Order: sequence, then structure tokens, then C-alpha cells
Amino acid sequence: MKTAFLLAAGFAMAAGIPAHAAGQDTRVAEHGGRVWRLSPGCRIDGDLLTVSIPEGLYPQTQWARTDIDLSPWEGRGFEAHVRVRGEDIATPTQPWLGFKFMLSWRDRFTGAMRYPGAGAPLGSFPWQDVSFRQMGWFRGADGPGTLHLGLQGTSGTVVFDLSSLRIGDLAPIWPVTNQNHRCEYFAPKGMFTNPDLPLRGVMSPSGRDMNEDDFATLASWGATLLRYQMVRDWHGVGTNADLEDYDRWLDGKLDHVEGVILPLARKHGLRVAIDLHVTPGGRDASHEMNMFHDERFASHFVECWRRIARRFKGNGDAIYGYDLCNEPQQQREAQPGMDGWNLQRRAAEAIREIDPETPIIVECNANDAPDGYRNLSPLALTNVIYEVHMYGPGDFTHQGIQGMSMERCRWPDASRGWTADYLRTVLKPTRDFQLRHGAKIFVGEFSAVAWAEGADAWLREAIAVFEEYGWDWTYHAFREWRGWSVEHEGQDIDHMVPSDDNPRKRALLEGLR
Repeated sequence: MKTAFLLAAGFAMAAGIPAHAAGQDTRVAEHGGRVWRLSPGCRIDGDLLTVSIPEGLYPQTQWARTDIDLSPWEGRGFEAHVRVRGEDIATPTQPWLGFKFMLSWRDRFTGAMRYPGAGAPLGSFPWQDVSFRQMGWFRGADGPGTLHLGLQGTSGTVVFDLSSLRIGDLAPIWPVTNQNHRCEYFAPKGMFTNPDLPLRGVMSPSGRDMNEDDFATLASWGATLLRYQMVRDWHGVGTNADLEDYDRWLDGKLDHVEGVILPLARKHGLRVAIDLHVTPGGRDASHEMNMFHDERFASHFVECWRRIARRFKGNGDAIYGYDLCNEPQQQREAQPGMDGWNLQRRAAEAIREIDPETPIIVECNANDAPDGYRNLSPLALTNVIYEVHMYGPGDFTHQGIQGMSMERCRWPDASRGWTADYLRTVLKPTRDFQLRHGAKIFVGEFSAVAWAEGADAWLREAIAVFEEYGWDWTYHAFREWRGWSVEHEGQDIDHMVPSDDNPRKRALLEGLR
């Protein structure tokens, strides 16, 4: 079975349907108390919605749609589920096309369209559940949302069981426990920095090894913290599944940490968060970690952290913490003990059997977004740091990338509610977790794309909030992609040029110093 990462997309066309009819609603049907608008390539037989596109016919759009009242979930999140099977689904004409189980709506406050959705395999696959969770900052829709089911820019057949369709409140997918736990911290032996002062720094580049010049530059900027990402095939589907190959790669990264990163960190006065940015088994078509559903990968994840702890225990003068799992993404129920919280707990307990001192860094669900802290439980262990990633509003920080519109928007914009208070509101679930449990918080990633108007003001205001709350932080990212680089500037990614001095760089340096 072929697999690929398919973002929310999809449409279908039956044989003999002219291209100009693609995507047009030509019929109406009722099922389950809902009115469905069907384009020519769709049919409903009993509980089954079938969408087929003959090989070689790629219409503009072709789908089944129904309206959804989203008002019950304003200020909260929601989730959607359906059972589906596929036959001979071809590679789509664009990576963001293909299978579609997606909900769209227009944000009442920003006017931007939102498109959360689920992925599915290519090729043929048996009945399986697909789902997506809208955990983020849903403030309300301008009118009803629209649910889309089908295929787009591909060929094949997809069948949905409409009797299984559910849209409703978010259910905690990780255990809810340790609600009265208060976090405890102590400084590892040899720590050369004051544990009560926030550490500030950057995330390492992902595509190359770091060198002396990198560390000297960071020291001159005033950085005291480096989140060192061990990463490959971050966006791949089904990668990192060969565990022998994964171990060879990981051993090479650990050799570099031991032989280069830690010595340079000591020399230049930085501490290092060791970030396992990709996990054994990689991710599936919906970007969900495969180790949540395969004990072979789950056990290997825990064993990897045993190996890392044996190798690096006693390095409290240079290591800030063990960053267990970058941006967990879990939407489907896992087997007992294999969900994202329990796997981090298992790894943390394995580390503590070997290394009782080095801090352990835990991340929340939904790609470590602040809203994921609504359902995060603390670990009943000492020296556990809790990490959050801050990008938002996405229309601003990600304009023109990762499927976001290139429509220019600016920061601040009071007409959209984009002020420092907006940042505090988005970060509130994390702040509440901090106060409730006495937790130490680390902002592992935050950024705004280089060409966003007012990116410097966004950085200043975000850093000011982190400092107000006493959070450690690392900017994403140092000498990596030009769109995030503070040593480049330009109107878009095709016009980026090196820059020794620009407003974003000044904002970051002011924060570091």
C-alpha cells in the first residue's frame, strides 16, 4: 500500500462527467438528519457515500458537502470522526490535494478561512477510522462551517460510512491524572547558571552540523541556551521505520553532541536541550506518530532514552534537559500505555532509573500548541520542565507558508484583536498549568516569518510575555531556513538576502541581552 502525507483535501468525478461540471452541486440528499449537497461524482446508498474518479480524469473539485453549526464549540475545541476505505487512490497532482475529510469556516474575527482536516493513505486500504481535532484558538465562525468529503486532484474511489460520522466535544485523549501534583526542582551538580534566572537562546539549524563560529556568534548575542534538534525526514510519511538505520543515525547525532556540541557549549557559556526531534517509526499520513500505535516503535523510543541517559548523565554543567518528543500529534485512541503522555512517562521513568538529576522536558499534544495544556497532566517526578511552542496567529506568523495565504497582514492589528492581550489569551492554558502545578515552562519554539509586517513588534511582545511569566525560551531558528532567519530579510522567500542589521534581528538581540 502506498502512503503519502495528505493535507485536508479531496474530490471525485464519475465516468462521463464533463470537466466543467466538477465540483458543482447538482443533487441534494438527506442522511442522518443532515442535508448533503452532492456533485456529479458522488452517490449515497444507504449509509455509504461513494466518490469515484476514473484514472486520468482530474477535475477541479468534486465532493459531498453539508453545513455544520459550530457555535456550540466557540471558545473551545471540537473533534470529527468517520470510517472510510479507499481503492486505487493515486498520488495527487499537488501534495495538499488528495483524500478529503475536512471542515472549513471563516474566522469571525480575522476573516481568514480555516481548513482542519484528516489525512489517509494512498493506494487501497480497508475500513479505518480517520479523525481530526481542532484544539487551537477557535473563537467563532462567520456563519456555519462546511464539511467536505471526497477526493481532489487524484483518481480512485473512497467510501465513507456516514453512520459513523461524529462531530462533537474534544475528549481528553491523554490520561487525566496527578491533578494535585506540585512540581519540584533542584539544580544538577555542576550547573554554572543560576536556576532561578530565565535562560534565553535559539534552536539549532536542522540541515547541518554546528561549528565554533556558530557558538561564538550566539555568545556575542548574549544567548545562554541552545535547543539542539536531532532531526531528519521531519515531514516524511513512514520514515524512520527501519530501527537499525534509525539507531545508526541517532548514534551519529549523539557522537556529535558529545564531541562537538557540549564542548563548544561549555566554552561559550551555553546550556543545551537535547531534542529528539524525530521518533522511532516516524509519522503517518495524518502526521500522527506511529509509535502511539505500534509497541515495537514505542518500546524503542523508551530504549533510545535509556541509551541517551547512560551516555550523558553527570553533564549538568552543560545539559539543560532531555527533550523527549518534539511536537506530539495524536488524534486517534492509542493502545494502553502507548499514548503520548504515557510514552513520555515511560521514557522519563526509564531515564530516572539511570540519571536522577538531569531535567526532563515534556511536551503536550496538538504539536505542543498552548491549547494542548488544557488536557495535560504533570508527571509525578522531580525536575520535569514543560515545553510549549508559540506560533500565532497563524495568518500572521505563517503567511505565505505551509498552506497559509500570502495575503499580507500586520502586527499589531487591533481591528482583528491582535495585541499583546491576544498573546496572553493564547498562552493562558500554559500559564494556568504553570500556576496550578508550580511548573517550570520552556518556550522551545516561537517565530514569525521574515516578511510579515511587524514581525519585530510581535517578537518583542512575545518575549515580553515570556519574561513576565519567568519562562525560558529559544527562538526558531538559528541559521536554518531563510524565512525564519534573523540574518536575512526580503519581501518573500524568493527575494531573501543576507542582512547584518534588521528590525527582527534587533528585537531578538534585545531579548537575549
